[in-house]
Amino acid sequence: MEILGTTLRICVDDLEASVAFYQGLTGTPAQRFERGGVSVAAIGCFLLMSGPESELEVLRKVSATIAVKDVDEANAALTRAGARIVAGPVPTPAGRNLIALHPDGSVFEYVDRNVTV
Repeated sequence: MEILGTTLRICVDDLEASVAFYQGLTGTPAQRFERGGVSVAAIGCFLLMSGPESELEVLRKVSATIAVKDVDEANAALTRAGARIVAGPVPTPAGRNLIALHPDGSVFEYVDRNVTV
């Protein structure tokens, strides 16, 4: 499995204030979308999320988002290594993703940029 990068997931109360800070920090404009009642802003390696606490509670369990070349390849590699796939692969606005539970209890999202939505 080829890992292309990692995105840090941050749940925030004030999305607009956080977007301004991270845009200033990175010099990169935000890419925005909505998913399941959560407002999301991707800025450089940061993924800011804001919304109802019931939705954020689930999102906080995922440690990071890992960009991979191909989610199907990641699925096979993770399964061979002993991870349990708890969601996906499914299409998203940014590509396809899956959520994996590693044997140590860590939870990660794996995403490719093969946009199919």
